[in-house]
Amino acid sequence: MTDIRRIGIAARYSDLVILGETAYFSGYVPETTLHGSVAEQTRDILGQIEQSLAEIGSDKSRLLQATIWLADIASYDEMNSVWDAWVVPGQAPARVCVESRLADPDYKLEIQVTAAL
Repeated sequence: MTDIRRIGIAARYSDLVILGETAYFSGYVPETTLHGSVAEQTRDILGQIEQSLAEIGSDKSRLLQATIWLADIASYDEMNSVWDAWVVPGQAPARVCVESRLADPDYKLEIQVTAAL
């Protein structure tokens, strides 16, 4: 039986769950750009994701899946301009992007990823 490792456990969720060689991250929201543009918030979140991946010995080339929630789907192209420059060419994860009302009205997006170790 493979052990399940949970990191950053809170009452409702864990920041990260590792099963075998797969890491499941909870959603990332902007930390330093709360009132910034979609592009700024996207860079903020992708930086957080890169840091978290590095902490577990992985990197963005090992991303398996990404889910992106946009507060306004009209910002799709702005978000993609940052995403496209960040993702490793030829290593893009499976991805879905939808419009959704987010937990804080200042969040313009939230991103959740799954990665291989």
